[in-house]
Amino acid sequence: MDTQTLQAEVRAERGKGPARRLRAQGKIPAVVYGPGAEPTPLTVDPKDVEKHLRGAFGRNTLFSLAFEGKEELAVVRDVTVEPATRELLHVDFYRVSLDRDVEVQVPIRTTGRALGQVKGGAVNVARRTVSVRCRPNLVPAEIVIDVTEVDLNGTVQVKDLSLPEGVVVTLKPELSLVTVVEDKRAARLAAKEAKEAEKAGKK
Repeated sequence: MDTQTLQAEVRAERGKGPARRLRAQGKIPAVVYGPGAEPTPLTVDPKDVEKHLRGAFGRNTLFSLAFEGKEELAVVRDVTVEPATRELLHVDFYRVSLDRDVEVQVPIRTTGRALGQVKGGAVNVARRTVSVRCRPNLVPAEIVIDVTEVDLNGTVQVKDLSLPEGVVVTLKPELSLVTVVEDKRAARLAAKEAKEAEKAGKK
């Protein structure tokens, strides 16, 4: 994962009034906290933050916060948005280090047409994300599960995942992530159509 540099400024004023003035200037309040230093109130450009949050890594994007002549590595820990407009109002950054693991949620994506689907089954994804532990620069954008060889009533468990080097899933190895089950609705529809075809043939 490439590090994304984000320009920031140390924020002297706090409170709702200064925050409103910042937003009127096209900026938003933020804070960076975590091991090694006291929390630092910052000001950032919301457009720059949103651009990266919409990228492949989302909240797992590794930022290099540049302020006061130094840079600090951080990831987004939390955001505050305006409920109606979804406008970004505040960002919490968490300090990280390349020699210390982080634990984050990584999305799951399936690929391929399962063998069980060909037989009329349906793919059921039990989880949309999994918790992984690794160095912050090794966090994958997603974990892809190829379901091509999964038959009816087959499952893909945590232990079956193909993971990049240095990445560990923190869930139990036997936890099912994807299953291929009988599509009862499709089966009922097929039976109904077969019955109607049989009746038509007897006329």
